[in-house]
Formats: sequence, C-alpha cells, structure tokens
Amino acid sequence: MRILLIGLGALSVAFAPAAFAADSDIANDATGTSGAEVFNNNCRTCHSWKKNDNRLGPSLHGVVGRKAGAVEGFNYSAAMREAKITWDEGTLDKFIANPDGVVPNNNMKPFTGISDIKTRKDIVDFLKSNPD
Repeated sequence: MRILLIGLGALSVAFAPAAFAADSDIANDATGTSGAEVFNNNCRTCHSWKKNDNRLGPSLHGVVGRKAGAVEGFNYSAAMREAKITWDEGTLDKFIANPDGVVPNNNMKPFTGISDIKTRKDIVDFLKSNPD
C-alpha cells in the first residue's frame, strides 16, 4: 500500500504542471513565454486585458471584432473615434506595427510600433483569447 501511495504521489507531481497548463487560458509558446508576459512587456504600461479596466489606454478585453474607438467611457482621440476600423487579426497586427500608419493622429505616443512579427502575433493571439 505504501509503495502504491508513493507511486501515485510521484505521478501527481509529474503530471500537475501539464494539468495546470491545460486549464490555463494563457498558453505558453515554444520559448515558454506566455501571451500574458508578451502583453505585459509591450502593452500593459497603458492597457489592460481585463474588462472595464481602462487606464491611459482603453481596456483591450474583447478588442477583436470591436469597432475602433468604441469602449464606453474612454476618452479617445478624434482620429480614433472617427476611424472606420473593426479590429481583427490583420488590422491589429498593422496597428501594433505602426499605429500612426493605420490611424494618424492617434494618442499612442510615444509608442511607435513593434517591428518583430512574432511578438505582434503573440499579442494578437493573446487578445483573441480574451483572458479575464
């Protein structure tokens, strides 16, 4: 019985990380960096991914499929309010790469964009997952 308990304990320790990872809303990429980490390292200074958590920038919760300048109660630039954009993977990628190229006169200064394709993809994938 003691050997069985030790064996079961070892198995639970061995498989616990996989179980937690499977339940996680925030997937890790091949480098072990989670979407949350990529978001935090590049966006969180101004934005949150949590619903109704506007900061210097609007909450990005549910941004995929949303019209630009549409978060209730956020003070957008006139350019962003008037932009005729619905955020999808393509528009988000282009905007993250070069905000002024997509919506001139936006309020994203001093952020000028992220050139790394993988970083942008990780951010967009994270935002699509709508973690809470």
